[in-house]
Amino acid sequence: MIFLPTSRQLRSLLLAAGCLLFICPLQAQQSAVFRDPSRSISQRVNDLLTQLTPAEKVSLLGYRSHPVERLAIPAYNWWNEALHGVARAGEATVYPQAIGLAATFNNALLQEEATYISTEARAKYNLSAGIGKPQQYMGLTFWSPNINIFRDPRWGRGQETYGEDPYLTASMGTAFIKGIQGDDPRYLKASACAKHFAVHSGPEANRHTFDAIVDEKDLRETYLFAFKKLVNAGVESIMCAYNRVNGEPCCSGPTLLHTILREEWQFKGHVVTDCGALDDIFERHKVLDGPVATAAAAIRAGVNLDCSNILQDDVLKAIGQGLLSQRDVDSALAPLLRTQLKLGFFDDKARVPFSSYGADSIHNTVHTSLARILAQQSMVLLKNDRQTLPLSTGKFSSLMIVGPNAYSFDALSGNYHGVSSNMVSFVEGITAAAGPSVRIEYDQGCDYADTVHFGGTWAASNADLTIAVIGLTPVMEGEEGDAFLAPHGGDRVDLNLPAAHIAYIKALRKAIKNKPLIAVVTAGSAIDLSAIEPYVDAIILAWYPGEQGGNALADLLFGKVSPSGHLPLTFYRSLNDLPAYKDYGMKGRTYRYYNGPVQYPFGYGLSYTSFGYSWQRQPGKKYTATDTLSFSLLVENKGTVDGDEVVQVYIQYPDLERMPVRELKAFKRITVTHGNSKEVQFSIPVSELQKWDLWKKQWQVYKGTYKIVLGSHSRDEKLSAGFMIQSR
Repeated sequence: MIFLPTSRQLRSLLLAAGCLLFICPLQAQQSAVFRDPSRSISQRVNDLLTQLTPAEKVSLLGYRSHPVERLAIPAYNWWNEALHGVARAGEATVYPQAIGLAATFNNALLQEEATYISTEARAKYNLSAGIGKPQQYMGLTFWSPNINIFRDPRWGRGQETYGEDPYLTASMGTAFIKGIQGDDPRYLKASACAKHFAVHSGPEANRHTFDAIVDEKDLRETYLFAFKKLVNAGVESIMCAYNRVNGEPCCSGPTLLHTILREEWQFKGHVVTDCGALDDIFERHKVLDGPVATAAAAIRAGVNLDCSNILQDDVLKAIGQGLLSQRDVDSALAPLLRTQLKLGFFDDKARVPFSSYGADSIHNTVHTSLARILAQQSMVLLKNDRQTLPLSTGKFSSLMIVGPNAYSFDALSGNYHGVSSNMVSFVEGITAAAGPSVRIEYDQGCDYADTVHFGGTWAASNADLTIAVIGLTPVMEGEEGDAFLAPHGGDRVDLNLPAAHIAYIKALRKAIKNKPLIAVVTAGSAIDLSAIEPYVDAIILAWYPGEQGGNALADLLFGKVSPSGHLPLTFYRSLNDLPAYKDYGMKGRTYRYYNGPVQYPFGYGLSYTSFGYSWQRQPGKKYTATDTLSFSLLVENKGTVDGDEVVQVYIQYPDLERMPVRELKAFKRITVTHGNSKEVQFSIPVSELQKWDLWKKQWQVYKGTYKIVLGSHSRDEKLSAGFMIQSR
């Protein structure tokens, strides 16, 4: 007798079969160890490694990682940027470029900015995750910050850095990664990446073939200092650079990635290559024979993630040729899986504290308000003759705004930027602040090349004062290929302003005679301003100040806030004062090793008020290597307006070979109301004064006579005190 099920029985059988074929495997995956948040990260990683096939493991080693559908693991694109705001991903808050952020000398504010960036990143990730395909620049793994040392002002990408000083770079970089990664005990809010490891600061035109030669003293004290501090602070990722260092490619040589980063520093995060860096190793550096050998060398050195296709295409071939083992692949993949687990990729969304962020977390009024404050604090007042600034609207009735950067998006945004629906140009910011009772005109006035034909000079002669916004933009300095107006691969060949801008300033001065002329200069690097300095009454360096740049500039011009930015770079008089661009030795470079005449020293910046320093508690006279220098001072605002001062603490070392001229070892930004004082305390571990001994190949605190110097910039000495470091 043939059994014929009823319709209800048939439905039950079909549901059972569906569970067997589809639902049950999914339920099994939901109960898998790697998806169990009660297990440790190590247990979850190990479980996932046992479930993945060799081919699946290799497919996860590229930045466009493939899906593993049988384990319900979706594809993911690791590439994202957040140098000064979520970049290349639609509407986002655009903060000042990194070099401008460094000019704030404000770690707390930078950490707050990075916190807002990661909030916007989580919101974008949440909103885009349901689209069904991985989108570049919409993930949670950011390849920021750039903590390379801006050792030479010719480097076009120096605008992405925190300047020329290792201590300032380490301080700002640490603040940034803390804001990006958050403080949740279980989950990363987003993943930060310290790049480019290492000894990477130009030339851009040769970066795919260049071999940076540097001895271990400069390597340790200058080029690796900030990387070590960020590793200590828990940065999740390191990006290896395009170039070679002392003959070894950064992404396959054993010294940087294996010996120093993994063994010595005990870095536990993941290493990602710069994009196409593995191709460079065999195609341009020509130190290895083809992609298979390169894939094997990179894995053995410590690379985990490839921003190209080399690892995904060639690791299995390397295993087949006996160049790698399955254990090597597991070791490479494990840190990537740890990062994804820490980001909550395999957990129920309800468990991840950032899953509720939505559109109202992106580019909101709180974030844009911070962008304005950061831009205010980043701008540097370099000249202010006859107290031209601040402007009083009651003293003028007409104003002329000129210059090719006055209405420029590029001059606000810098490179690696996002886009905003509220970019406030300098013209717009000044116009809004001046109000409708002031007659304002705008004229572009000049371009970047023509030194003969100008506009707006007659109109300027009829105005009470003129503001000229000139300088560089990211198409004139930047990364190879992006800065298409740069004369040499993104780098600069001189320190000059565009000749057309110099000629225009002279033409304006001739036209307006003795009326006030204010120059606002946009740039991401040191500029020779000597050609315009005699012709203008005031100079403000605005950097690339972000979406609120126009409002922030107006706040400074009209005295809503007092200027408080300080240069994170030395402004040299000429490139003749510097060693050859390709020379990576630090001798004669930056304020630490150059003691000749300068245009503006590192740390320099004027204010609308003045500050006096006096000791509250001087440092002791004798210390050992395990002690801490502790001291305090009183900072008095002697002017008539409130202002921020950046107290900078420099160390002068004993007269020994290759010691820095002076070196920043602490700083604090403080607000002091006019007529009042504020106490500032400092503590500096003596161990922070250690230097690398080339012969012993180790760090050492040298005995001898030291000097603490306190001031407003690297060549200022408002207070000083000597002390000795001796043996116990």
